[in-house]
Amino acid sequence: MTSTQTTGVVTVTDETFQREVLESGLPVLVEFTASWCPPCRMIAPVLAEVAREEAHRLKVVELDVDANPGTTAAYGVLSMPTLMVFRDGEPVRSMVGARPKRRLLEELADVM
Repeated sequence: MTSTQTTGVVTVTDETFQREVLESGLPVLVEFTASWCPPCRMIAPVLAEVAREEAHRLKVVELDVDANPGTTAAYGVLSMPTLMVFRDGEPVRSMVGARPKRRLLEELADVM
């Protein structure tokens, strides 16, 4: 597991997805991302803020779709960024595209 202290966003892989996401005690917001994706870079600072501010209620992780095709295919992710919320090991919300922090928090309110 790689975690960046400054962002609060944890990087997960096909190998760590089960433990870090599906078995988490908190709801988990997964960003399916890619290095070549401009909207992914746009939403990164928003996700870092949410990760820091909501750490007591929500875990935020990112998964590189190019390096982790198994998980990407398992959840049918075709567009980047796809934001998927998992609670109790199940996906409960899916959103595609970058969005401002206020809108993201509104969309997450009922799943945190």
